[in-house]
Amino acid sequence: MELRHLRYFVAVAEELHFRRAAERLYVAQPAVSEQVRKLEQELGVRLFDRTQRSVSLTAAGAALLEEARGVLRQADVAMAAARGARDHATMRLRIGYLPDSVPSALPRALRQLSTSARRVRVDLEAGPALRLIEDLRARRLDAVVSSLPAPTRGLRVTPLARQHAIAALPVTHPQAVESTIVLDWLTRERLVVLPRDANPAFHNAVVAMCHGAGLSPSFVEVASVDLALLAVAAGSGVALLPETVAERHIGAGIRFVPIQGSEPAFESALLTDPAAENLATSAFLRAVSRPASMRVVAAAHVAEVRAA
Repeated sequence: MELRHLRYFVAVAEELHFRRAAERLYVAQPAVSEQVRKLEQELGVRLFDRTQRSVSLTAAGAALLEEARGVLRQADVAMAAARGARDHATMRLRIGYLPDSVPSALPRALRQLSTSARRVRVDLEAGPALRLIEDLRARRLDAVVSSLPAPTRGLRVTPLARQHAIAALPVTHPQAVESTIVLDWLTRERLVVLPRDANPAFHNAVVAMCHGAGLSPSFVEVASVDLALLAVAAGSGVALLPETVAERHIGAGIRFVPIQGSEPAFESALLTDPAAENLATSAFLRAVSRPASMRVVAAAHVAEVRAA
């Protein structure tokens, strides 16, 4: 016996009319008649008395009706419980990010998320860009904060910020007192950079920036931002890093200096898989979008005040 048989039976029993039962179930009338017939065969009893003018329940049909309603109610409760468990499970949000270039939009969105969706549990995982995107496609992550360009085909791309390169110098360096540093000057220095695999978009931008200026500096690769800053403090060279590093690292003996006239090195974006987005991902996307929309409204208000 299938739940479908019981649903068809209850519809006919309550309507006492096969056509109206079929309309209620959004199926063809012959399908209803066939399922009721199969149910009667399986039970070995006649559930309805049928004439050309009327349909009525037999004693066996009346006895089955209340029990069938109870079974269907329990089935609905069971399905609601399963869906509730599914929704609860999707309230886990797994976010991958590049440790060298965390845009301020990420912590701001996480703060917003903690207020608007308290049930969401956030797990953060740092890693290299391509591996994080691979984990996103394999659904081991729900969202990735990455740099562009990147292999994003089939993914939803939500822009977050544009980032420049910034130079990290020891405070004893002659250029550390300047408000900006001239790119041509860097040819005299060894440049400390992170591995290309960590953030391909930024690494490629740094190389292109140097080549575009006719420079061929000596690059020294280190594994992490912390090691890069330690190398700078030790006098091993000048580090070129994403500008958001300066927001999160205030190291003794190091000064961050913008590069004069440089274009944005890359764009940070939130990547998600539209085919795998769940309640937690949707809440996070709203949290990411909300500050941006608020800034647009605020800017418009300032413009109106100035115009007045």
